[in-house]
Amino acid sequence: MTARKDQPSPGAAAPPWMSRRHFLQIGTLGVGALTLPQLLKAEASAGIRSSQKSVILIYLVGGPPHQDMFDLKPHAPKEIAGPWRPIATKVPGIQICQALPRLARIMDKLVVVRSLVGNQSDHDAIQVFNGHHPRKPTPSGGWPQFGSTVAKLQGPVNRATPPFISLCYTCSHGPYNEPGPGFLGPSFAPFRPMGPSREDMVLKGISVKRLADRKTLLKSFDGLRREVDASDTSRGMDFFNEQAFELLTSSRLAEALDLSREDRRIVERYGTGDPTIFMDGNGAPRVPQSLLMARRLIEAGARVVTLNYSKWDWHGGSYGTIFSREAEDFPPFDQCVSALVEDLHQRGLDKDCTVVILGEFGRTPKISTQVGRDHWPQVNFALLAGGGMRTGQVIGATDRIAGEAVARPVTHGELHATLYRNLGIDVERTTLPDLNGRPQYLVEDHAQALRELL
Repeated sequence: MTARKDQPSPGAAAPPWMSRRHFLQIGTLGVGALTLPQLLKAEASAGIRSSQKSVILIYLVGGPPHQDMFDLKPHAPKEIAGPWRPIATKVPGIQICQALPRLARIMDKLVVVRSLVGNQSDHDAIQVFNGHHPRKPTPSGGWPQFGSTVAKLQGPVNRATPPFISLCYTCSHGPYNEPGPGFLGPSFAPFRPMGPSREDMVLKGISVKRLADRKTLLKSFDGLRREVDASDTSRGMDFFNEQAFELLTSSRLAEALDLSREDRRIVERYGTGDPTIFMDGNGAPRVPQSLLMARRLIEAGARVVTLNYSKWDWHGGSYGTIFSREAEDFPPFDQCVSALVEDLHQRGLDKDCTVVILGEFGRTPKISTQVGRDHWPQVNFALLAGGGMRTGQVIGATDRIAGEAVARPVTHGELHATLYRNLGIDVERTTLPDLNGRPQYLVEDHAQALRELL
């Protein structure tokens, strides 16, 4: 299946330089002559809208230590093994770090990939989000990130919810941030209700900062609806006009972003963090409630939600040893990730929503007194859940010091092919044209989905 390249014509598809955020700002909303419907119409003609499968992609900023979390080596020398000890999980034969007891109890709902290879070596989020090694040849315009590709191919599930939403906070270290939509253009950039892109949510003076004021929100939406209803130009709106208006005036998205509407016990189960405190100054905030918001956005109709969580580059800091920082970070991570996975199962979303968690590389086997564990691109881990996959298993293995993959090396192409497969997208047949019109496959090296998960 190849997505055709839409040829813009007057009154039809929106120009490629127009992003969705332009349409969402009230200054560009002319009710009688909406341009957003043209964008929606172009998306629908290019995509597949029958599936309601979804993906939550969680980026652990800075590269977490695989051998201290999911691939412990207790029999290695002390300068490699570190102080943590493995504990048994719900699945016989699988052990993980003692600081992750909640995840151990739901191991039957998880998949640990211990042999992710081909990682880039720099602090850069690009490979996490698009599955392509940044030093390999890049098509004209650059690779689009995963969510942008899905938005292009499948469009929105619900016309009141964008198909691709990013909850990522903007990090001061530029490479930690999500890559753009690449050759797909700004129209397929994520909708970003967090961080400096909060202006995306502006509508008649209502911003994301005021979403908690439910009465004000509804009053403003109702007022805008009355204005349109009273206008002669609102009569005869076609489907795409109505879809654009719904996106701008529906409370569906606002409700999903408003955690005050969530059961307090569920919020407490995930835990909360301060979104204004950026870990180590340039990482992402440690905000467990972002995982809960991601689940709510999936329920509201988003196909892909991305988020960044905390800062995992623990070396050279003033906080003490790497292990003191691990003791601080592991428990809230254990709590919020287990809460998300259990929440998806309890709500019957585990067959349809895939969760994937990873950083940009692994960590050195040997522990240094100065830097703790340094960058290690030779092997990395990924944690998966949901998506109707065969869970309760470990894929791959490393050597006795967790330095190299010695069994079933997994590539980023295979990992992303699995995500596409879970959404119903055939990576063997689907291509997208780059800026030169050349068809580009979605994943590297014609990779296929992980057979172990089918």
